[in-house]
Amino acid sequence: MDRRTSSAKLVIHEPSFQPLSIGERERQTTRGERRVDFALTAEQELVRKEAGRFAQTQLAASSSGTGRTFSRELWRRCAEFGVQGMPFPAEYGGQGADLITTVLTLEELGYGCHDNGLLFSLGAHMWSCALPIWRFGDARQRDRYLPSLCNGSAVGVQAVTEVRSGSDALAVRTAARACGDEYILDGVKTFITNAPVADVFVVLAQTGSVGDLGGLCAFVVDRKQPGISVGEPVEKLGLASSPMSEVVLDDCRVPAAAMLGGPGAGMTVFNTTIEWERSFILATALGTMRRQLEESIAHARAHTRFGEPIGRNQAVAHRIADMRVRLEAARLLLYRVAWLKDEGRRTSLESSVVKLFLSEAFVESSMAAFTTHGADAYMSGAAQERDVRDALASRIYSGTSDLQRVIIARMLGL
Repeated sequence: MDRRTSSAKLVIHEPSFQPLSIGERERQTTRGERRVDFALTAEQELVRKEAGRFAQTQLAASSSGTGRTFSRELWRRCAEFGVQGMPFPAEYGGQGADLITTVLTLEELGYGCHDNGLLFSLGAHMWSCALPIWRFGDARQRDRYLPSLCNGSAVGVQAVTEVRSGSDALAVRTAARACGDEYILDGVKTFITNAPVADVFVVLAQTGSVGDLGGLCAFVVDRKQPGISVGEPVEKLGLASSPMSEVVLDDCRVPAAAMLGGPGAGMTVFNTTIEWERSFILATALGTMRRQLEESIAHARAHTRFGEPIGRNQAVAHRIADMRVRLEAARLLLYRVAWLKDEGRRTSLESSVVKLFLSEAFVESSMAAFTTHGADAYMSGAAQERDVRDALASRIYSGTSDLQRVIIARMLGL
């Protein structure tokens, strides 16, 4: 694979998402060519370094002390580097990167960029909007939407959640009525990330009665489509720079060609999308946790109490040691899911495992960094207090921690 880099943008010319067939995997295993290897390839190491350099030179200074609004400037910089299109085929303007490489890039963004809201918006854009269009869109839909989603000129969103339905997609009440060669959408979506700034919406709606699996459908809706509107951004505890609002569909007429995956494919679209989203939505948190660890070590070495560094206190040292353990465990879980996806395998169980572990680890390590920094961390605007508020949401979005435990238990036959 030919890969050229510059200080401005990483260019990956050939798509590398090439899942092996089962037969090929078996032949390679028989030949002894496939083995456990935790080392990065030279190309992956190059990408990691370039992404780290980009994040620390182009994002770090601008995102420190982040405000409460979505940053178009930082979004644009990420797009110029190729972040939004990283895992998508080059033919649609993406980078064609494998998922290990994509995860490495996102981790470096989390390390260098202090704006957790921006990082969350990037993840929602990639995994809940661009991905289902890539996986389920026809040629026309891909050609129309993916180039602008990959180059960042359009912002994407998935509109599923309603007052009475979150993770339970079958409870969706937004109606889609067939009318000639159109569908008329009516309903209200709530807690929709990116909605106030979005240009493209993947909307889940019901063509039958509520709970009808065969009637659930997905539609791609343009922001300019008559009948779709967004509410005012809502105030949240954290992730302030990731805008969120209601999406109202009032007699919104869309062509039948806007349906994604065909009639009745809504649940398949949702299940596939949420599996990918749970796998990778917290990839940037790895980088944030790594930065938290380094800052906590530096603080524990530099600050003294009772005549010696606070890191000499066993309670502080052990807390920081646990931060390292969580980071290493989370990284291995995430990279394994990325590898499995690159192999073309389903990861329903593994995706729930990594979502559960990484979200809980993110909260715990954010609290550990907060506690280690003491009173300084309690001041409004401090990085540590902001990370705690931002991390708490990870226990909720893409399926709560409680739901992930239910899924894991059921897949274990319990």
